Amino acid sequence: MKRFALLTTLVTAVLTLVLPFVGGGGPALGAASSANAAETGVPVFASPVARAATATVQISVPGIDTIVSRAANTAAYLKTDTEHLGQKPVPVPVVVVAPPAPPASRTASGHRATASAASGTAERRAAAAATGSGCPGSAGGGGSAPGRTSGGGVAGTTSGDIQSFSAAYNAIRAANCLPSIPAGNFRYDGCMEQRLFWMAEDPSTNPMSAWGHLGSVRSDGVPSVGCDGNLAGGTGNSGATVAQKWWDSAPHRLSLYKPSYAGGTGGVCIYFAMTHGGIPNEPYSFSRAAARWGGC
Repeated sequence: MKRFALLTTLVTAVLTLVLPFVGGGGPALGAASSANAAETGVPVFASPVARAATATVQISVPGIDTIVSRAANTAAYLKTDTEHLGQKPVPVPVVVVAPPAPPASRTASGHRATASAASGTAERRAAAAATGSGCPGSAGGGGSAPGRTSGGGVAGTTSGDIQSFSAAYNAIRAANCLPSIPAGNFRYDGCMEQRLFWMAEDPSTNPMSAWGHLGSVRSDGVPSVGCDGNLAGGTGNSGATVAQKWWDSAPHRLSLYKPSYAGGTGGVCIYFAMTHGGIPNEPYSFSRAAARWGGC
């Protein structure tokens, strides 16, 4: 019995302190974010701050080999899908991840594909080749954020966060023969950030204690606030790494990238928020992120 107790303690410690999150389920596909305005005082859709003057931040767009490496690592981790199993009350989705496309398969822009067979990348490439048009290139990244801090001292979304995310997001779309979202259509969302602050300020030492969606309750009994979105997080994440995680997870790819969407992207906006650190002992390097597809 002592040996069993010791093993249980060790496994719990590893899951709590070491195991990073993958990606959390987003809202129902096509559904708008919702918020309890009485609790948050934050509008349902993107904060007007997102439309303020754009700050310029130097970022690095992930290279071809980096994108493929991230896809392979995430695919291996998704076989356990521990983050989804930790979510309540969101049902556990079925995630099927295939290996990345072979190295010889590239888009017209030179990016290597990083999708599973179910993403439709091969079909899009074939259709583009048949018309002689080729796959679209990346429009690059954009967006700005205020870099505010929560009442509990948790650091919020920075311009660097959203620009890292948007550059990777469009690079991934280009690598999979999807049209880019205009660089100016990436928006900071203060309402989703409010939800991430609520998670980060959970006094529990278990980082998954408040991980969830509308209706979740923290360990101290405080009900969820803010807006829903696709979730991702863990130690050492950046805007670029969570963009890759969401592509590699089938449910989040459908919700956030919408590979079957056939309309124009000029009126599409991608809303994003990210926090760094948390109560009581999470370092700045421990990040949580949320994003959703919506209209501008």
